Amino acid sequence: MYEDQIEKSTQKASGQDKLVSFDPKTKVVAGLLMLGLSGATKKEAVKNNSGVQPAGQCGTWVKEPEGGLFTSPNYPNKYPPERECIYIIEAPPRQCIDLFFDEKYSIEPSWECKFDHIEVRDGPFGFSPIIGRYCGQQNPPYIRSSGRYLWIKFVADGELEAMGFSASYNFTAGHWLFEAFVPAVNRRSSNKKNKMD
Repeated sequence: MYEDQIEKSTQKASGQDKLVSFDPKTKVVAGLLMLGLSGATKKEAVKNNSGVQPAGQCGTWVKEPEGGLFTSPNYPNKYPPERECIYIIEAPPRQCIDLFFDEKYSIEPSWECKFDHIEVRDGPFGFSPIIGRYCGQQNPPYIRSSGRYLWIKFVADGELEAMGFSASYNFTAGHWLFEAFVPAVNRRSSNKKNKMD
């Protein structure tokens, strides 16, 4: 019952009219992706990848081969009240994401960023490990994902609004490639030393 709903919803979300088949694991992942993407729009809806959305929408699934940028709604003007936007960045296989927030950054300051804030998570879901929650006048630090995905949520309450943010991202070879390669090189060099002894 739910499998058919997930399959139809996933087809609708991806804009495909062809039949899509899923194995049981894929059905679970598709369902979780849909839960994590509630309110997000497909990347094609954002032609310039700037985060500018039709009225009432914000957020996107960002998958550009060379990186790109996204912004809070109305940036550099004040963002609207009572808004929640989810941006999911996906890197190519075996790459990770470098995320940079522009210095022109302003989000309503609050203790522990309980009101307006940006939340960044290391993965594609709202339950992925949290990297940080940011607000105020100081732009967040440079962020690097541990894998292919970053999940970013921007929340604006109904009180104070500010300029918001602009963020750029690019992709780099994942750290696990270097970790896998370096020990192999070290093993070869230590084997040469042992043969010389």
